[in-house]
Amino acid sequence: MAQQRHGEVRARGERVFRKPALATEALVDQLEARGLSIPDRKRAVRYVRQIGYFRLSPYTIPFQHHPRTNEHLFRPDTEFDQVLDLYVFDRQLRLLVTDALGRIEVAIRAAITDHMATIYDDPHWYTEAGHFKDVYRHRKLIEIIEGEVAAQLGRKAEQDGSDDAAGIVFRSALEHYVVTYGEPELPPSWLMVELLTIGQLNALYGNLKRRDDMNAIAAGLGLNEVILQSWLKTYVRVRNVCAHHGRLWNVGLGVYPKIPTSKRIAWLQREDSLPASSEKRLYPVLVSLQSVLNVISPRSMWAKRLHALLSTRPAMNLRGMGFPERWAEDPFWADHLE
Repeated sequence: MAQQRHGEVRARGERVFRKPALATEALVDQLEARGLSIPDRKRAVRYVRQIGYFRLSPYTIPFQHHPRTNEHLFRPDTEFDQVLDLYVFDRQLRLLVTDALGRIEVAIRAAITDHMATIYDDPHWYTEAGHFKDVYRHRKLIEIIEGEVAAQLGRKAEQDGSDDAAGIVFRSALEHYVVTYGEPELPPSWLMVELLTIGQLNALYGNLKRRDDMNAIAAGLGLNEVILQSWLKTYVRVRNVCAHHGRLWNVGLGVYPKIPTSKRIAWLQREDSLPASSEKRLYPVLVSLQSVLNVISPRSMWAKRLHALLSTRPAMNLRGMGFPERWAEDPFWADHLE
C-alpha cells in the first residue's frame, strides 16, 4: 500500500467487527487460556473489573510470544502481577509527567500574557485581529472567550469558599470580572489565558503574527519560537494521553519534540545520548520537559523523581521509552542527580 500523504483521508477497513462482549470472569479465562499465570483468580477478576480489560490489555503485549499476530500467547512463566506492575508503573509515570506539564503550562500562560499585555500596553491585546496571522482562527478564539463569559453570566452565584461569619464570598476570577465590570465585555489577557485548554493555548501562540513576539515569549522558557511551537504541540498530545489515563510509556505519540541545535537551549550533551531510534519515543519528550524545568523551576526535584522511578524498572521498560544505556550519566541529567 502506498504511504499515506499528508491530509489524505484513509479508507475504512473492510472487515465486520464480530467480537462478543464478555463478562469479566470470561476475560480472565481468556488471559489464562493464552498462557498467563493467574495464581489468585479473585484478585485478577477484581483488577480487570476495576481497570477494564480494554485498558489493561496493551500492557500484556510485551509479555507475548508474537504480539503482532492474533494469537496473543504469553511467554512461559508470565504472571498476572507482571502485567499489573507495568500498568502501575505507567500510571506513576503519567503522574510525574503531568506534574511537569502542569508547571510548564502555567509558565507558558504567564509568558504569553506578560509579554503581550505589557509590550503593547493593552490588557485586551488579544481582541485585536492585527496581532494574529489567521483572522478566522482569531475569531474562533474570541468566540471561545465570549462563550465562557456568557456561560458565567448564566450560572448561579458561586460560593466555593464563603466565610459566613465575615460575610465574604470568594468568587472565581471570571465571575468577579463579569459581575463587576460592564466594559470591556471580555476579560483582560491574564484572565483570558486561564480559560483556554492547552490545545487552545497552542493555537493562540501559533497564530501570533510577529515572530519577535513569539521569540520573546519562548525566551521566558529558555527556548526559541521554533522549538516552543514544536514542543507545545507534543505537550498537547501528551497531556491528552495523561488526562485520559492512557498508555504512555511506549505509545506512539505521532508528534515529537524537535531536537534543538542552539547551544542556548538546555539539552543532552553527549553525541550518543539520543540515538536515532529514540527520537520517536517518549525519551526526548522527557528531556524536553526537564529542559524547560531547568529555566522555570531550577530547584525542581523532578529529575531525581524520574530517576528514582526508572531505577526500579527492567531494561525492557527503558527500551520501550527509548532510553539509551547509561542515560543518567549525561551531564544534562547528572547535574540534577548529584
